[in-house]
Amino acid sequence: MQTASRIFVISGPSGSGKSTLLKRLFAEYPDTFGFSISHTTRKPRPGESNGKDYHFVAKERMEAEIAAGKFIESATFSGNMYGTSIKAVEDVVESGKVCMLDIDMQGVKLVKQTQLNPRYIFVRPPSLEVLEQRLRGRGTETEEAVKARLEASKREWEYGETPGAYDRVVVNDDLETAYNALKDAIFVA
Repeated sequence: MQTASRIFVISGPSGSGKSTLLKRLFAEYPDTFGFSISHTTRKPRPGESNGKDYHFVAKERMEAEIAAGKFIESATFSGNMYGTSIKAVEDVVESGKVCMLDIDMQGVKLVKQTQLNPRYIFVRPPSLEVLEQRLRGRGTETEEAVKARLEASKREWEYGETPGAYDRVVVNDDLETAYNALKDAIFVA
């Protein structure tokens, strides 16, 4: 199979199932895809490791590297910075793999201003109610953080439904159906 692009941007609200879908894709096609590992100033969640899930860095270091032009995109959410470095994308593409970027709406808008020319895929749950259940079900965040994520999710959802914002929208209601829709969006027949 051949992919439609060398770089894909996967975006959607926190709790939409992006990570679950991407982990499954990487497991099925381990030699095809590479993950652009984002930087963040937040602390690791249980089970996350530095250099695998994120590059966990100090705020001062990330601010300096952003100021030096080393990032494609960056955003602050719930007091934590997130971003994609140019080097992270280059490393994946230079390895011969298709680069997958998992970024938020702010990041999508910034990537659209670059010369990368990726394909954009929006992943969303079937409803905002389901999204809230998923976020609360994690049990990893405070009520304040859940509410902030829900507010951000509403904005992302609206942007995701904007004509031309994404090349494809994948509704993650049923994991199998969503996974097949993601593969359809990535692979050219």
